[in-house]
Amino acid sequence: MIIGLGVVLVLGILFMIFRIGNLVEVVKGKKEEGDNWNNINAALFVVFMIGGLALFLWYSVKQWGTYEPPIASAHGQITDNLFWITMWVCIVAFVIIFIVMFWFTYTYRYNKSRKAVFFADNHFLEITWTVIPAIVLALLIFKGLRVWNDITSPASGEAVVVEVIGQQFAWTARYPGVKDKELGHHNYKLIDASNEFGLDLTDKNSFDDFKSLTLYLPKGKEVLLKIRAKDVIHSVFLPHFRLKMDAVPGMETHFKFTPTKSTADMREETGNPNFNYEMACTEVCGRGHFSMRFPVIVLAPEEYEKWMASQESWLKQNPDYMKYVPANLKEAAAIKAGLPMNTVTIQTPNSVTLK
Repeated sequence: MIIGLGVVLVLGILFMIFRIGNLVEVVKGKKEEGDNWNNINAALFVVFMIGGLALFLWYSVKQWGTYEPPIASAHGQITDNLFWITMWVCIVAFVIIFIVMFWFTYTYRYNKSRKAVFFADNHFLEITWTVIPAIVLALLIFKGLRVWNDITSPASGEAVVVEVIGQQFAWTARYPGVKDKELGHHNYKLIDASNEFGLDLTDKNSFDDFKSLTLYLPKGKEVLLKIRAKDVIHSVFLPHFRLKMDAVPGMETHFKFTPTKSTADMREETGNPNFNYEMACTEVCGRGHFSMRFPVIVLAPEEYEKWMASQESWLKQNPDYMKYVPANLKEAAAIKAGLPMNTVTIQTPNSVTLK
């Protein structure tokens, strides 16, 4: 830092000496103020243009393979192609504007023997720089809208459904049980210290739902990710799957995708035995935002089914909540939740209580 400050100070002193020398010559009448500086600045602009474009080209080529992580979803290639089309349009526009801007500055630098030419407008130029960008932008928007509509359209009946819930400052996943393979209803008014999902235990589909602190996904199967937030806006970001969707309080969002590479596949492809997928929050949601890192594991279909079958239902882990199950559903709830039947006593034909 000291060396840097010293360099800046020396450059500042040299600039002031050079500036004072020019002002002295102006006072003595040897030359007019501004002529020499305009030529120097115009030349420096050209040098900056050439150097800037050369550096931009060199860095872009050198870092070409590091711009995005490997694709691990079926729609990833489509979104990447759309991204690069947009990027190339921006690069071409940037280079053209960059060159024209600095060429204009150099060519039309101050010259006391030249007078400016005034013209009110040029209809051809105005139509050109309005119509061409409008057409290009419209094509990009329509293409992007088609992709967006596809990945947010209703999932197929065979899709694996997973619910992800964000809160300050953690993620939680809810899975449907293997008995019905359907998520139960939820109600935000039922959320408490234990019932973090707000499970509605009057719905029989909620009896075998279970919680996971790791997001498990099956390779090669369509996944419908249902997304909720309990407090502020969060954002689900799975970079390898090209997935990003906000989690909004009071509104359920969703995203469908198909993982194409298991965690084991990615470890082999990257040559990194410690590779793991990760889900992050990309919405600055408070001081603990940095800690919202959620591990993701993609398994082969048979391994995924085995993992699903090994999980305990939320109701089995929280048997006290059987009191919220309607009397006529208590026996069914105990069976679906996996509670031992010897802990259930039938009091009447229509009611069941826990011993």
